[in-house]
Amino acid sequence: MKNTLNGASARDDILRIGVVGIGSIAQKAYLPVLASQPGLELHLMTRDRDKLERIGAAYRVPRLYTDLEALIDAGLHAAFVHAPTQHHHDIVTRLLEADIDVFVDKPLSYSIAESRQMVALARGRGRSLMVGFNRRFAPAYTESLNHPRDLVILQKDRHNGLGNTRTIILDDFIHLVDTLRMLAPPGATDIDVRGRIDGNGDLHHVILQLEDGGFNGLAIMNRTSGSNSEVLQTAGAGQRRDVTNLSDTVAHDGETRLLPGDAWEPVGHRRGIEDMCRHFLDALRTGTRLDAGDALTTHEVCELIIESLAAADA
Repeated sequence: MKNTLNGASARDDILRIGVVGIGSIAQKAYLPVLASQPGLELHLMTRDRDKLERIGAAYRVPRLYTDLEALIDAGLHAAFVHAPTQHHHDIVTRLLEADIDVFVDKPLSYSIAESRQMVALARGRGRSLMVGFNRRFAPAYTESLNHPRDLVILQKDRHNGLGNTRTIILDDFIHLVDTLRMLAPPGATDIDVRGRIDGNGDLHHVILQLEDGGFNGLAIMNRTSGSNSEVLQTAGAGQRRDVTNLSDTVAHDGETRLLPGDAWEPVGHRRGIEDMCRHFLDALRTGTRLDAGDALTTHEVCELIIESLAAADA
């Protein structure tokens, strides 16, 4: 069954939404948000039958599938893809070919060629394709867009997090790359990359510098830190804002003030998951096509970082 939703009639319709892959990220971040949204009919898919039945029961979702074609035949309007990255290309391609709009976790793929293919396919089919960069919707980060930011420093540390360079850049550092691009002026394309890869090929740290005129941005990841934390600092015009772990915000403007937050605010809202999902669903209801071109640019910057690190290590 093909997608029959259109902007004119969709506002009062039930949206049939597939969720492909119900692992840790889906259970912690997406299912709590999607299950609370009105007007959705959820369809869950994973090859693990025991997990499928357990999660289906927990969220009172009776529409369960272990096969992608059976899920597609349910007449989905859209799908959230949370399967492992190595399966993204095959799953997203099949969904787009079936004229189903797609939201997919970052990265699109570990292959830049596959990422480009998916974006091109979505455009060719006239379907929405959205990549899950939640920091673009996290309130503490989007609020930074309203403040001076001649200098941006974004650092994310990991404890005992050594690993393959391509995997780390595309699984983790890509969030910092995308956030730095969001906070930078559009013309900031002067890029410098530094890092350390050990004799085993493991990435220890990476630094991305992005410049344009009076703007200077740094994205830093340390994989051998003593902590697991993320800190965003924006500064300019005698002001500075520090945001820790997408939540606690401290403002400096001659004095230091902790900006109070809502202690009851759901984690999904604080981390941008809730507004990101709503953005995708609202576009679906209004017939607005979401293009993944800007997300692809972030992937291309990541590919440049990987190439630069490999060249420096050669």
